[in-house]
Amino acid sequence: GLVIDGRTLEHVLHDSLQSIFLELTERCRAVVCCQATPLQKSVLVRLVRNKLKAMTLAVGDGANDVSMIQVADTGVGISGQEGMQAVMASDFAISQFRHLRKLLLVHGHWCYTRLTNMVLYFFYKNVAYVNLLFWYQFFCGFSGTSMTDYWILILFNLLFTSVPPIVYGVLDKDVSAEMLLQLPQLYTM
Repeated sequence: GLVIDGRTLEHVLHDSLQSIFLELTERCRAVVCCQATPLQKSVLVRLVRNKLKAMTLAVGDGANDVSMIQVADTGVGISGQEGMQAVMASDFAISQFRHLRKLLLVHGHWCYTRLTNMVLYFFYKNVAYVNLLFWYQFFCGFSGTSMTDYWILILFNLLFTSVPPIVYGVLDKDVSAEMLLQLPQLYTM
């Protein structure tokens, strides 16, 4: 790992040393920056995100972490003694730092699988409906007449095809929470 303080980080963030710093950070398993200013934190996250093309996660607990949380792809705010500014600016909020592991390994995995399956279901539904309209046009001589009334289309989208994704999104858990916590390697999938 690499530990760097705010004064050293100020020198590293200049254009001449950025590439060397990024090469060094790529070889480390973890980089910890301490005593950094809010601007340094946000610049560092933006640098890693843009230059390394990496997905970034920022975790903060106070007002000085707000800019870093907003720059990152995903922001996690920890509610605590330093106020609620980080929580208000974040995508996810947790009460203690120890809950971060469960948020990433369990809920992150479940959210990813649910969203991917929902997108697949969305494409399937639209392909099925568009194919019906396409084949109907052969029977009506491509006149542009509507196959269904508008209220049937609204009910189709609102009731018939929205219930399965909602039920799936709420209830689906492809792997149990205990298994996901015991095998963090599943997160890389």
